[in-house]
Amino acid sequence: MKHATAKTATIRLRQGPDALIRQGHPWIFKGAISQADGASSGVYVVDVLASTGEWIARGLMNPQSELSVRVFTRNPDEKIDAALIARRLDEAICMRERLLVTDGENTNSCRLVFSESDLLSGLIVDRYADVLSVQVRAGIWQPYLEGVVAHLKKRTGLTRVRLAANPDHAQREGIDQDLLTRLSDTITGVVRVREHGFSYDVDVGEGHKTGFYLDQRENRRRVAAYAGGRSVLSAYCYTGAFELHAARAGAKEILGLDCSEPALAQATSHHALNGSTVPARYERADVPQMLRKFRDAARTFEMIILDPPRFVVSRAQKEKGLRAYKDINLMAMKLLAPGGVLATFSCSGLVSGSDFRTAIEWAARDANRTVTIIESLGQPPDHPILTAFPESEYLKGLVCWVR
Repeated sequence: MKHATAKTATIRLRQGPDALIRQGHPWIFKGAISQADGASSGVYVVDVLASTGEWIARGLMNPQSELSVRVFTRNPDEKIDAALIARRLDEAICMRERLLVTDGENTNSCRLVFSESDLLSGLIVDRYADVLSVQVRAGIWQPYLEGVVAHLKKRTGLTRVRLAANPDHAQREGIDQDLLTRLSDTITGVVRVREHGFSYDVDVGEGHKTGFYLDQRENRRRVAAYAGGRSVLSAYCYTGAFELHAARAGAKEILGLDCSEPALAQATSHHALNGSTVPARYERADVPQMLRKFRDAARTFEMIILDPPRFVVSRAQKEKGLRAYKDINLMAMKLLAPGGVLATFSCSGLVSGSDFRTAIEWAARDANRTVTIIESLGQPPDHPILTAFPESEYLKGLVCWVR
């Protein structure tokens, strides 16, 4: 694996944050650092010292970023180099192969590398059929990306790789978009993928995240188990995957809402592509506003699916985000016919399962409905959770019986 020669530096932590690092948390913010020797600009392999001066970890540092250091090892004899990165890429991919997440005919897409959970903080790799979609979330990866791409191609046998960075991440982390473009293969049009026997056209170049919500793969099947014979409202429906599963399970009729016109067009085409005959209609809408309009019109549904975007992106926004979760679930509960089913999700890593259940309890109380949790849902095994990093358990879902 190729990479640029890494510079080295040493940092010392303030008293307090070093305890988290000892416990295995991989993030060190700028405010936790009391002293940085040898680090000015660029990417550094950095030795991390506790406030007492004791060596406790080694990581990669980007002094430009507020999240300055991402820890890669707590073994003083382990180097951060091409061999380490290659080994961890291999371990991550091998685990997915052992999990049999893909089987070719029915499912050919999954997450191969999940950032901190695979001890490769700031790097995500998704497989879509014969294309690898790499999401770069940290500037620390820039010296290593050429080698990462070459190793991924060699390990998977796939020859088409696209690299991308969210514009916010790119700005905060100083990620060179031209570098990502130069290392990417030209991928035009959509990539047709299979998931649980359904076909989807994924725009790897323009879609949300790395192109498709792979993390909801198992939840789509679980939620669909309750859709038979029901009228279904799917809010924040994106390109229609929940609705296709609901249709196969025998839903009477389906209405999908999303703010993205291209996503809605793709959702409609997916029903035709998969031969669904269940009446399915899609509307462009601001979901909270539309839910209120339905309430005012006394409209009801027998099943509602809420799969919103991340409402909490920072700790400062947590209270506001929890109110947003509460409000959309409150509206949904008011729209459900007695005995209806609510499948509701949060993809905010800063919202715990307990936080999310509390928001649902608030909504049930204000809606004056009796709500029983039937199932708790989460991430599939190709999106593993690092115990020392609770933020990696980001996807929470509840299936509720609303009376």
